Formats: sequence, C-alpha cells, structure tokens
Amino acid sequence: MADPEFQRQAMEHLNALHNFAVYLTRNGSEAEDLVQETYLRAFRFSHRFQPGTHLKAWLFQILRNTFLTFYRQREREPALAEDGVPQGPLPVFHDAPERSKGSVEARADLGRVLTQLPEEFRTVLLLAEVEGMTLKDTAHIMGCPVGTVKSRIFRAKERLRELLKDYEGNLTG
Repeated sequence: MADPEFQRQAMEHLNALHNFAVYLTRNGSEAEDLVQETYLRAFRFSHRFQPGTHLKAWLFQILRNTFLTFYRQREREPALAEDGVPQGPLPVFHDAPERSKGSVEARADLGRVLTQLPEEFRTVLLLAEVEGMTLKDTAHIMGCPVGTVKSRIFRAKERLRELLKDYEGNLTG
C-alpha cells in the first residue's frame, strides 16, 4: 500500500484525472470507474514511482493505459439529443464560462469537430493545450518522442482550423 504522503500528493490530481477520464470515456459513471481503477493501480504500484519525477504525468499515463486496455473496446459515440448536440458536458471545455447562446453553440461545434480528429491528435491537444502538460510529459504519456507530440499538435490544430473555417471572422474575443 502507498504511504500517506504519496496518497496525498496523488489525490491532488483527482480533478484533472477525472476530466481526462470523462474526455476519454464520454460517460460520467465510466469515467469515475476509470479514475478509481487508476488510483487503485497507482497505489498498488507506488513503489515503482520514482520520486522527483512528475507524478501527474505518471498518473495520466496509468489512466490512459488503463483506458486503452479495458475501456477502448466499449468506447462509443455520445448520445445525441434531437438537435444533434451531444448530451452531457463537453469535458474538454467544462470550465469555460457560458456567456451567450452563441458561445454554447460554438462549444458544441468544437466538441463535435474534436471527435472527428484521430484519438492521438485529440489526446495530445487535451494534455498539452488544455491540461498544460509539458511536451516531454505528454510524450511520456503517449509513449512517443517529443517531436511526434509537436507534429501531432501542429497537425491537429491545422485540421481544427479546416473543420472550423466557417467560424473564421465570426469569433469575438
């Protein structure tokens, strides 16, 4: 069992892990199960964590690997309401203020186009741009070189620009 200090430090990342789990599973209860499994594994294997390294990145890697192992085959598209908008929160933008009907629609549109990106593009954007992980930590979580992460971020942003070209000139700051 993990020592109390390790447990305390690990629990500091609960909200970020939950947000990532919701993004991956697109389902609140599955996300909770995934986070719980992540913490069980982290505490069980805490002796493998190297003090002085980035605990948050280590936890994100466990969560992602657990998802890929157990949840990916059950991954499904989010349920759609009658208007075609995914039901439930758009986890990547959960903290964004909702200022107007237009901003809510823009969030829904952005959520939809993100689902059109390949998983490895969506994930690097979430980790590096939304969660603020370093490129090195993102590369570690994704199991690829930093250069690959940079390339995926660039390519993902290019695809988003193309998919969102109808918004060009219509966005307000």
